[in-house]
Amino acid sequence: MNLTEEPSPPQPRVVIIGGGFGGLAAAKALDKAPVKVTLLDRTNHHLFQPLLYQVATAALSPANIAQPVRSILHHAKNTETIMADVTNIDVRQKVVTAGGQKFPFDYLIVATGARHSYFGHPEWEASAPGLKTLDDALNIRRRLLLAFELAEATTDAVEREKLLTFVVVGAGPTGVEMAGAISEIARETMVRDFRHIDPREAKVILLDAADRVLPVFDPTLSGKALAQLRDLGVEVKLGVAVQGLDENGVTIPGGYIPSRTVIWAAGNAASPLVKQLPGEFDRSGRVIVQPELNLKEQANIYVIGDTAHCLGKDGKPLPGVSPVAMQQGKLAAANILAQIAGQPLKPFKYWDRGSMATIGRHRAVADLHFVKFSGWVAWMAWVFVHLIFLIGLRSRVSVFLIWVWSYFTRYQGARLITGQKGGDANS
Repeated sequence: MNLTEEPSPPQPRVVIIGGGFGGLAAAKALDKAPVKVTLLDRTNHHLFQPLLYQVATAALSPANIAQPVRSILHHAKNTETIMADVTNIDVRQKVVTAGGQKFPFDYLIVATGARHSYFGHPEWEASAPGLKTLDDALNIRRRLLLAFELAEATTDAVEREKLLTFVVVGAGPTGVEMAGAISEIARETMVRDFRHIDPREAKVILLDAADRVLPVFDPTLSGKALAQLRDLGVEVKLGVAVQGLDENGVTIPGGYIPSRTVIWAAGNAASPLVKQLPGEFDRSGRVIVQPELNLKEQANIYVIGDTAHCLGKDGKPLPGVSPVAMQQGKLAAANILAQIAGQPLKPFKYWDRGSMATIGRHRAVADLHFVKFSGWVAWMAWVFVHLIFLIGLRSRVSVFLIWVWSYFTRYQGARLITGQKGGDANS
């Protein structure tokens, strides 16, 4: 070594909080960049959330839609992955605290996602779980399957009806997909499995305060989705807001729906961790970011995905969907590298490829902007797109084979009741 040669400066440190679509996209974009990356997440896996409802309805197993983050990023030699729960972000000292350790940063990307919002009634969560994590999905799967088992065992006709009434609150994509899937497994998958009940008598009710299902879709597609839901036997109640909710059912204007199984798909709220960041927040708790995705008060901090209030070209906040998060993750990484190089930052421009929602076997709607369609063709397009975006060849092949088998046999192979803690469907 030349004694007159000065030591190279330390590489900039980038901390990414969250291993979801946005955080993972940012980490991949920083691979081979002259930075040191630390990715923090409370779990060890990346979850393909668009298929989470299929775990909740026993169509897929958790391993089909999740993959260890370490495995995904094993080629990124400049990246370390730490499984730890972030408890504090010190903006002034530029330190993130997670799992009792401190992680200094020069640049920070916050991609902590969202949880379900109960509109000021957090007590409802115990009786109406939402669907954001694998634990949520397994909890809902247990409740669904346990309801059928308890209905088979009881001799009380009133209790049996309550057990076989399933209420889904929220008619967005998750609620529509859940309601359709529950109706299908009751009317097609389980029809031969019981001796004392007829699963086809199960009642699936979809509630929403909006005036149509899938309100973010074109009204024509919303109408077709509604027709497909009703064709599956789902009872859809629109313009109906939940007024009360407990382990025995749901209170709505002018009535009460007795039900042992209520699923919440009505709203989202940003992770409360972002409240530690400077700036303004919207009603959902999302941080209002600049067009370049960083904070006006702290230019080295980027917020992306479900935790960011970012405007689209129409002047409206972008939806909390995976394509938005992935594209934002890539741009956040690019802008950090631009900051390091002293170059101007680029504003975020979302490339909207369209929206899809599946309602059941060979039932779906798709809006690709240049064309809108529904039915079997839309369902095939939905299958193709979701297989493409699944991470890992093994996951794609296994899910495809499961779907093919299920399509022709109407068999759901993941109908296992796990984690049972008590004797009723709400335990």
